[in-house]
Amino acid sequence: MKLYALCKKTWAMSLLVFVLLVSLTPVSQAAAFLSVAQALENQNNSVQTVKGYVVGQPTGTSTVITSNYPNDYALALADSSNETNTDKMVYVQIPSNLRSTFGLQSHSELKGKSLAVTGTLTPYFSHPGIKSVTSISTETGGNDPTPDPTEPTVPVEDYYRTAAGKTGNTLKTELHNIIDHHTELSYSAVWEALKKTDEDPANANNVILLYTGRSQAKSTNGGGVDDWNREHVWAKSHGDFGTAMGPGTDLHHLRPTDVSVNSTRGNLDFDNGGTEHSEALGNYFDSDSWEPRDEVKGDVARMLFYMAVRYEGDVSDEPDLELNNTVNNGTAPYHGKLSVLLQWNAQDPVDDRERRRNDIIYSDYQHNRNPFIDHPEWVNEIWN
Repeated sequence: MKLYALCKKTWAMSLLVFVLLVSLTPVSQAAAFLSVAQALENQNNSVQTVKGYVVGQPTGTSTVITSNYPNDYALALADSSNETNTDKMVYVQIPSNLRSTFGLQSHSELKGKSLAVTGTLTPYFSHPGIKSVTSISTETGGNDPTPDPTEPTVPVEDYYRTAAGKTGNTLKTELHNIIDHHTELSYSAVWEALKKTDEDPANANNVILLYTGRSQAKSTNGGGVDDWNREHVWAKSHGDFGTAMGPGTDLHHLRPTDVSVNSTRGNLDFDNGGTEHSEALGNYFDSDSWEPRDEVKGDVARMLFYMAVRYEGDVSDEPDLELNNTVNNGTAPYHGKLSVLLQWNAQDPVDDRERRRNDIIYSDYQHNRNPFIDHPEWVNEIWN
Protein backbone atom coordinates (compact mmCIF):
# COMPACT_ATOMS: atom_id res chain seq x y z
CA MET A 1 0.00 0.00 0.00
CA LYS A 2 2.87 2.33 0.83
CA LEU A 3 4.38 1.68 -2.61
CA TYR A 4 1.01 2.38 -4.26
CA ALA A 5 0.61 5.64 -2.32
CA LEU A 6 4.14 6.72 -3.23
CA CYS A 7 3.55 6.00 -6.94
CA LYS A 8 0.23 7.86 -6.82
CA LYS A 9 1.88 10.86 -5.18
CA THR A 10 4.73 10.84 -7.70
CA TRP A 11 2.23 10.68 -10.59
CA ALA A 12 0.25 13.61 -9.18
CA MET A 13 3.37 15.74 -8.83
CA SER A 14 4.41 14.92 -12.40
CA LEU A 15 0.98 15.95 -13.65
CA LEU A 16 1.23 19.22 -11.73
CA VAL A 17 4.65 19.95 -13.24
CA PHE A 18 3.30 19.20 -16.73
CA VAL A 19 0.34 21.55 -16.23
CA LEU A 20 2.64 24.28 -14.96
CA LEU A 21 4.97 23.86 -17.93
CA VAL A 22 2.09 24.03 -20.39
CA SER A 23 0.68 27.16 -18.75
CA LEU A 24 4.07 28.86 -18.80
CA THR A 25 4.98 27.89 -22.37
CA PRO A 26 4.45 30.80 -24.82
CA VAL A 27 1.53 30.46 -27.23
CA SER A 28 2.63 28.99 -30.53
CA GLN A 29 3.69 31.59 -33.04
CA ALA A 30 1.97 29.71 -35.87
CA ALA A 31 -1.12 31.89 -35.34
CA ALA A 32 0.85 35.14 -35.35
CA PHE A 33 1.17 37.43 -38.33
CA LEU A 34 4.31 37.54 -40.42
CA SER A 35 5.45 40.89 -41.72
CA VAL A 36 6.03 41.26 -45.44
CA ALA A 37 9.78 41.36 -44.76
CA GLN A 38 9.53 37.99 -43.00
CA ALA A 39 7.45 36.55 -45.83
CA LEU A 40 10.13 37.64 -48.32
CA GLU A 41 12.78 35.79 -46.32
CA ASN A 42 10.76 32.59 -45.92
CA GLN A 43 9.62 31.48 -49.37
CA ASN A 44 9.67 27.88 -48.17
CA ASN A 45 6.20 26.59 -49.13
CA SER A 46 4.97 26.90 -45.55
CA VAL A 47 1.41 28.06 -44.84
CA GLN A 48 1.48 31.40 -43.02
CA THR A 49 -0.63 34.51 -42.40
CA VAL A 50 1.03 37.67 -43.67
CA LYS A 51 -0.06 41.17 -42.71
CA GLY A 52 0.71 44.15 -44.94
CA TYR A 53 -0.61 47.18 -46.78
CA VAL A 54 -2.03 46.93 -50.29
CA VAL A 55 0.29 48.95 -52.55
CA GLY A 56 -0.94 47.96 -56.02
CA GLN A 57 -1.37 45.13 -58.49
CA PRO A 58 1.59 43.12 -59.82
CA THR A 59 1.61 42.63 -63.59
CA GLY A 60 5.18 41.33 -63.91
CA THR A 61 8.25 40.33 -61.93
CA SER A 62 9.22 43.94 -61.22
CA THR A 63 6.07 45.80 -62.23
CA VAL A 64 3.31 46.90 -59.84
CA ILE A 65 0.64 49.31 -61.06
CA THR A 66 -1.27 51.65 -58.75
CA SER A 67 -4.31 52.58 -60.86
CA ASN A 68 -6.38 51.45 -63.85
CA TYR A 69 -6.22 47.86 -62.64
CA PRO A 70 -6.82 45.38 -65.50
CA ASN A 71 -8.40 42.59 -63.41
CA ASP A 72 -9.02 41.20 -59.91
CA TYR A 73 -6.41 38.43 -59.99
CA ALA A 74 -3.56 39.76 -57.83
CA LEU A 75 -2.39 42.35 -55.34
CA ALA A 76 0.92 43.41 -53.82
CA LEU A 77 1.54 43.85 -50.08
CA ALA A 78 4.27 45.84 -48.32
CA ASP A 79 5.10 46.83 -44.76
CA SER A 80 4.52 50.50 -45.65
CA SER A 81 1.49 51.81 -47.51
CA ASN A 82 3.79 54.16 -49.46
CA GLU A 83 6.28 51.51 -50.58
CA THR A 84 7.33 51.76 -54.26
CA ASN A 85 10.27 49.32 -54.30
CA THR A 86 8.99 45.98 -55.64
CA ASP A 87 11.87 44.19 -53.87
CA LYS A 88 10.06 45.03 -50.62
CA MET A 89 6.69 43.67 -51.76
CA VAL A 90 5.12 40.24 -51.69
CA TYR A 91 2.75 39.32 -54.55
CA VAL A 92 -0.58 37.68 -53.67
CA GLN A 93 -2.49 35.45 -56.09
CA ILE A 94 -6.19 36.00 -55.33
CA PRO A 95 -8.33 32.85 -55.66
CA SER A 96 -11.49 33.06 -57.75
CA ASN A 97 -13.82 32.96 -54.74
CA LEU A 98 -12.23 36.09 -53.22
CA ARG A 99 -11.76 38.22 -56.34
CA SER A 100 -15.10 40.01 -56.12
CA THR A 101 -14.27 41.10 -52.56
CA PHE A 102 -10.51 41.75 -52.67
CA GLY A 103 -9.73 42.36 -56.34
CA LEU A 104 -8.39 45.84 -57.09
CA GLN A 105 -10.33 46.34 -60.30
CA SER A 106 -13.55 45.88 -58.30
CA HIS A 107 -12.28 47.62 -55.16
CA SER A 108 -9.58 50.18 -55.92
CA GLU A 109 -10.28 51.71 -52.50
CA LEU A 110 -8.36 48.78 -50.97
CA LYS A 111 -5.08 50.46 -51.91
CA GLY A 112 -3.45 51.62 -48.70
CA LYS A 113 -5.55 49.29 -46.55
CA SER A 114 -4.06 46.69 -44.22
CA LEU A 115 -4.90 43.05 -45.04
CA ALA A 116 -4.13 39.69 -43.43
CA VAL A 117 -3.57 36.99 -46.08
CA THR A 118 -3.27 33.28 -45.29
CA GLY A 119 -1.65 31.06 -47.91
CA THR A 120 1.47 29.28 -49.07
CA LEU A 121 4.72 31.27 -49.22
CA THR A 122 5.94 30.54 -52.74
CA PRO A 123 6.95 32.65 -55.77
CA TYR A 124 4.30 34.27 -57.96
CA PHE A 125 5.24 36.11 -61.19
CA SER A 126 8.75 34.73 -60.47
CA HIS A 127 8.74 37.02 -57.43
CA PRO A 128 8.33 36.25 -53.71
CA GLY A 129 4.64 35.61 -53.24
CA ILE A 130 1.67 33.98 -51.56
CA LYS A 131 -0.34 31.39 -53.48
CA SER A 132 -3.07 28.85 -52.65
CA VAL A 133 -4.68 31.55 -50.53
CA THR A 134 -7.36 30.31 -48.13
CA SER A 135 -8.43 33.60 -46.56
CA ILE A 136 -8.03 37.36 -46.84
CA SER A 137 -9.37 39.80 -44.26
CA THR A 138 -9.12 43.48 -43.49
CA GLU A 139 -6.82 43.76 -40.54
CA THR A 140 -7.08 46.12 -37.58
CA GLY A 141 -6.14 43.69 -34.80
CA GLY A 142 -2.87 42.34 -33.49
CA ASN A 143 -0.70 44.99 -31.93
CA ASP A 144 -2.29 47.82 -33.91
CA PRO A 145 -5.00 50.01 -32.40
CA THR A 146 -8.28 50.18 -34.27
CA PRO A 147 -7.77 53.18 -36.57
CA ASP A 148 -9.95 56.26 -36.56
CA PRO A 149 -11.31 56.49 -40.12
CA THR A 150 -10.43 60.17 -40.21
CA GLU A 151 -6.82 59.57 -39.19
CA PRO A 152 -4.10 59.03 -41.82
CA THR A 153 -2.99 55.39 -42.16
CA VAL A 154 0.66 56.49 -42.03
CA PRO A 155 1.86 59.14 -39.54
CA VAL A 156 2.07 62.45 -41.35
CA GLU A 157 5.71 63.05 -40.49
CA ASP A 158 6.66 59.63 -41.85
CA TYR A 159 4.79 60.42 -45.06
CA TYR A 160 6.89 63.57 -45.57
CA ARG A 161 10.18 62.37 -44.07
CA THR A 162 12.14 62.77 -47.34
CA ALA A 163 11.05 66.43 -47.57
CA ALA A 164 12.55 67.38 -44.21
CA GLY A 165 15.01 70.27 -44.41
CA LYS A 166 14.38 71.05 -48.09
CA THR A 167 13.37 74.45 -49.45
CA GLY A 168 12.49 76.17 -52.73
CA ASN A 169 12.36 74.13 -55.93
CA THR A 170 14.08 71.21 -54.20
CA LEU A 171 11.19 71.01 -51.73
CA LYS A 172 8.64 71.39 -54.54
CA THR A 173 10.23 68.51 -56.46
CA GLU A 174 10.38 66.26 -53.41
CA LEU A 175 6.75 66.93 -52.52
CA HIS A 176 5.79 66.14 -56.10
CA ASN A 177 7.58 62.80 -55.84
CA ILE A 178 5.75 62.02 -52.59
CA ILE A 179 2.21 62.81 -53.78
CA ASP A 180 2.63 61.65 -57.40
CA HIS A 181 1.04 58.49 -58.84
CA HIS A 182 -2.12 58.63 -56.74
CA THR A 183 -5.07 56.29 -57.24
CA GLU A 184 -7.20 57.93 -59.92
CA LEU A 185 -10.99 58.01 -59.87
CA SER A 186 -13.39 58.10 -62.79
CA TYR A 187 -15.37 61.31 -63.14
CA SER A 188 -18.59 59.47 -62.27
CA ALA A 189 -16.98 58.11 -59.08
CA VAL A 190 -16.32 61.68 -57.96
CA TRP A 191 -20.03 62.14 -57.18
CA GLU A 192 -20.00 59.53 -54.41
CA ALA A 193 -16.58 60.56 -53.12
CA LEU A 194 -17.67 64.18 -52.63
CA LYS A 195 -20.66 62.99 -50.62
CA LYS A 196 -18.17 61.67 -48.10
CA THR A 197 -15.33 64.20 -48.26
CA ASP A 198 -17.69 67.20 -47.96
CA GLU A 199 -20.35 65.70 -45.73
CA ASP A 200 -22.04 68.12 -43.34
CA PRO A 201 -20.84 67.06 -39.85
CA ALA A 202 -24.20 68.16 -38.44
CA ASN A 203 -26.27 66.23 -41.00
CA ALA A 204 -24.94 63.04 -42.60
CA ASN A 205 -27.53 63.31 -45.39
CA ASN A 206 -26.08 66.60 -46.66
CA VAL A 207 -22.93 68.11 -48.13
CA ILE A 208 -21.55 71.62 -47.54
CA LEU A 209 -21.28 73.67 -50.74
CA LEU A 210 -17.96 75.45 -51.17
CA TYR A 211 -18.90 78.99 -52.18
CA THR A 212 -22.31 79.38 -50.54
CA GLY A 213 -21.59 77.38 -47.37
CA ARG A 214 -25.08 75.96 -47.74
CA SER A 215 -25.90 72.49 -46.39
CA GLN A 216 -27.72 70.62 -49.14
CA ALA A 217 -29.04 67.08 -49.59
CA LYS A 218 -26.53 64.68 -51.08
CA SER A 219 -29.26 63.36 -53.34
CA THR A 220 -29.65 66.71 -55.15
CA ASN A 221 -26.49 66.39 -57.22
CA GLY A 222 -27.04 67.02 -60.91
CA GLY A 223 -27.48 69.77 -63.47
CA GLY A 224 -30.64 71.53 -62.29
CA VAL A 225 -30.48 75.20 -61.38
CA ASP A 226 -30.66 74.49 -57.63
CA ASP A 227 -28.68 71.23 -57.70
CA TRP A 228 -25.05 70.89 -56.69
CA ASN A 229 -22.32 69.79 -59.08
CA ARG A 230 -18.57 69.16 -59.26
CA GLU A 231 -16.53 72.35 -59.20
CA HIS A 232 -12.96 72.28 -60.52
CA VAL A 233 -11.28 74.84 -58.27
CA TRP A 234 -8.30 74.77 -60.63
CA ALA A 235 -10.42 75.57 -63.69
CA LYS A 236 -10.24 72.57 -66.02
CA SER A 237 -9.71 74.82 -69.04
CA HIS A 238 -6.47 76.13 -67.48
CA GLY A 239 -4.33 73.41 -69.00
CA ASP A 240 -7.21 71.99 -71.05
CA PHE A 241 -7.41 68.72 -69.08
CA GLY A 242 -11.19 68.57 -68.92
CA THR A 243 -12.61 65.71 -66.86
CA ALA A 244 -9.89 63.20 -67.76
CA MET A 245 -8.76 60.86 -64.98
CA GLY A 246 -5.93 62.54 -63.13
CA PRO A 247 -6.20 66.33 -62.90
CA GLY A 248 -9.80 66.29 -64.09
CA THR A 249 -10.90 63.93 -61.30
CA ASP A 250 -8.48 64.87 -58.51
CA LEU A 251 -10.51 65.19 -55.30
CA HIS A 252 -8.00 67.55 -53.76
CA HIS A 253 -9.40 70.37 -55.93
CA LEU A 254 -12.95 69.15 -56.64
CA ARG A 255 -15.72 70.47 -54.40
CA PRO A 256 -19.52 70.45 -54.40
CA THR A 257 -20.96 73.83 -55.45
CA ASP A 258 -24.32 75.28 -56.41
CA VAL A 259 -24.83 74.80 -60.15
CA SER A 260 -25.60 78.44 -60.96
CA VAL A 261 -22.80 79.75 -58.73
CA ASN A 262 -20.38 77.35 -60.40
CA SER A 263 -21.52 78.65 -63.77
CA THR A 264 -20.80 82.25 -62.74
CA ARG A 265 -17.35 81.38 -61.47
CA GLY A 266 -16.66 79.53 -64.74
CA ASN A 267 -12.91 79.50 -65.42
CA LEU A 268 -12.12 82.81 -63.74
CA ASP A 269 -8.77 83.25 -62.02
CA PHE A 270 -8.77 84.23 -58.34
CA ASP A 271 -8.30 87.81 -57.14
CA ASN A 272 -9.87 90.31 -54.77
CA GLY A 273 -12.75 92.58 -55.73
CA GLY A 274 -15.78 92.79 -57.96
CA THR A 275 -19.53 92.60 -57.43
CA GLU A 276 -21.01 90.46 -54.66
CA HIS A 277 -22.81 87.39 -55.98
CA SER A 278 -26.53 87.58 -55.17
CA GLU A 279 -26.85 83.87 -54.36
CA ALA A 280 -23.41 83.31 -52.82
CA LEU A 281 -23.06 86.24 -50.44
CA GLY A 282 -19.46 87.02 -49.49
CA ASN A 283 -18.19 85.96 -52.93
CA TYR A 284 -17.24 88.66 -55.46
CA PHE A 285 -16.55 88.53 -59.18
CA ASP A 286 -15.84 90.64 -62.23
CA SER A 287 -14.92 89.93 -65.84
CA ASP A 288 -11.58 88.30 -65.03
CA SER A 289 -11.58 87.05 -61.43
CA TRP A 290 -13.44 85.41 -58.57
CA GLU A 291 -13.06 86.08 -54.85
CA PRO A 292 -14.46 83.33 -52.58
CA ARG A 293 -15.98 83.97 -49.16
CA ASP A 294 -13.52 84.55 -46.31
CA GLU A 295 -14.20 81.15 -44.69
CA VAL A 296 -12.73 79.22 -47.64
CA LYS A 297 -10.11 81.60 -49.04
CA GLY A 298 -7.29 79.53 -47.55
CA ASP A 299 -8.92 76.29 -48.71
CA VAL A 300 -8.97 77.57 -52.30
CA ALA A 301 -5.36 78.73 -52.12
CA ARG A 302 -4.09 75.42 -50.73
CA MET A 303 -5.99 73.45 -53.36
CA LEU A 304 -4.23 75.44 -56.09
CA PHE A 305 -0.84 75.05 -54.40
CA TYR A 306 -1.44 71.29 -54.38
CA MET A 307 -2.28 71.21 -58.09
CA ALA A 308 0.85 73.18 -59.00
CA VAL A 309 2.99 70.60 -57.19
CA ARG A 310 1.14 67.41 -58.12
CA TYR A 311 1.06 68.05 -61.89
CA GLU A 312 4.51 68.73 -63.33
CA GLY A 313 4.10 67.29 -66.84
CA ASP A 314 6.55 64.48 -66.15
CA VAL A 315 3.98 61.83 -67.12
CA SER A 316 2.45 61.60 -70.58
CA ASP A 317 -0.99 63.18 -70.85
CA GLU A 318 -0.50 65.15 -67.62
CA PRO A 319 -0.19 68.95 -67.84
CA ASP A 320 2.54 71.03 -66.21
CA LEU A 321 0.46 73.32 -64.01
CA GLU A 322 1.98 76.47 -62.53
CA LEU A 323 0.80 79.48 -60.55
CA ASN A 324 1.44 83.00 -61.83
CA ASN A 325 0.58 86.54 -60.81
CA THR A 326 -1.87 87.36 -63.57
CA VAL A 327 -5.52 86.83 -64.47
CA ASN A 328 -7.10 86.00 -67.84
CA ASN A 329 -4.94 82.88 -68.15
CA GLY A 330 -7.45 81.22 -70.47
CA THR A 331 -6.43 77.76 -71.65
CA ALA A 332 -2.77 78.14 -70.67
CA PRO A 333 -1.75 75.75 -67.84
CA TYR A 334 -1.49 78.64 -65.37
CA HIS A 335 -3.65 79.95 -62.56
CA GLY A 336 -3.54 83.19 -60.67
CA LYS A 337 -3.25 85.34 -58.83
CA LEU A 338 -0.31 84.02 -56.84
CA SER A 339 0.27 87.07 -54.64
CA VAL A 340 -3.38 87.00 -53.57
CA LEU A 341 -3.35 83.27 -52.94
CA LEU A 342 -0.39 83.72 -50.62
CA GLN A 343 -2.39 86.32 -48.69
CA TRP A 344 -5.40 84.01 -48.47
CA ASN A 345 -3.28 81.13 -47.20
CA ALA A 346 -2.17 83.32 -44.28
CA GLN A 347 -5.55 84.96 -43.76
CA ASP A 348 -7.57 81.73 -43.50
CA PRO A 349 -5.56 79.05 -41.62
CA VAL A 350 -6.16 75.33 -41.96
CA ASP A 351 -9.16 74.14 -39.93
CA ASP A 352 -10.35 70.72 -38.72
CA ARG A 353 -12.80 70.29 -41.59
CA GLU A 354 -10.01 70.78 -44.11
CA ARG A 355 -7.78 68.31 -42.23
CA ARG A 356 -10.57 65.73 -42.09
CA ARG A 357 -11.16 66.05 -45.83
CA ASN A 358 -7.43 65.56 -46.52
CA ASP A 359 -7.39 62.43 -44.34
CA ILE A 360 -10.45 60.91 -46.05
CA ILE A 361 -9.01 61.46 -49.53
CA TYR A 362 -5.76 59.86 -48.41
CA SER A 363 -7.22 56.86 -46.58
CA ASP A 364 -10.29 56.07 -48.69
CA TYR A 365 -9.72 57.27 -52.24
CA GLN A 366 -6.49 58.62 -53.72
CA HIS A 367 -3.92 57.60 -51.10
CA ASN A 368 -2.06 60.88 -51.41
CA ARG A 369 -2.22 64.05 -49.35
CA ASN A 370 -2.26 67.82 -49.82
CA PRO A 371 1.07 68.86 -48.26
CA PHE A 372 -0.10 72.43 -47.71
CA ILE A 373 -2.88 71.33 -45.39
CA ASP A 374 -0.41 69.32 -43.31
CA HIS A 375 2.35 71.96 -43.58
CA PRO A 376 0.95 75.34 -44.66
CA GLU A 377 4.33 76.90 -43.87
CA TRP A 378 5.76 75.13 -46.92
CA VAL A 379 3.83 77.53 -49.15
CA ASN A 380 6.25 80.34 -48.31
CA GLU A 381 9.23 78.01 -48.56
CA ILE A 382 8.36 77.40 -52.22
CA TRP A 383 6.71 80.57 -53.54
CA ASN A 384 8.15 83.43 -51.47
